[in-house]
Amino acid sequence: QVQLVESGGGLVQPGGSLKLSCAASGFAFWAYAMSWYRQPPGKERELVATITSGGDSTNYANSVKGRFTISRDNANNTVTLQMNSLKPEDTAVYYCYTLRNLRGSWGQGIQVTVSS
Repeated sequence: QVQLVESGGGLVQPGGSLKLSCAASGFAFWAYAMSWYRQPPGKERELVATITSGGDSTNYANSVKGRFTISRDNANNTVTLQMNSLKPEDTAVYYCYTLRNLRGSWGQGIQVTVSS
């Protein structure tokens, strides 16, 4: 079955960087777009970034443009989110996501806390 496992979260000071990784298994990873979502405390889950199956096109939420970079490695079935210049408002649980045949699959989520 589809498995998405996030790693790399934690506590970082404002202005710092973190790199999240998502290890995928159980499906043809190379054939599907991948996304990162996040859910800040007390708020709705929101889309952060998406990358196409081949990695040739990406899209970002306005709030993270210029600071976050999504990338993928189809040989190793991983998608990453490099987060730079982090702000306290980036504090959230971050989720890896894919949509296959109209069915969405989520990772378990990983906490990112930006605080001094």
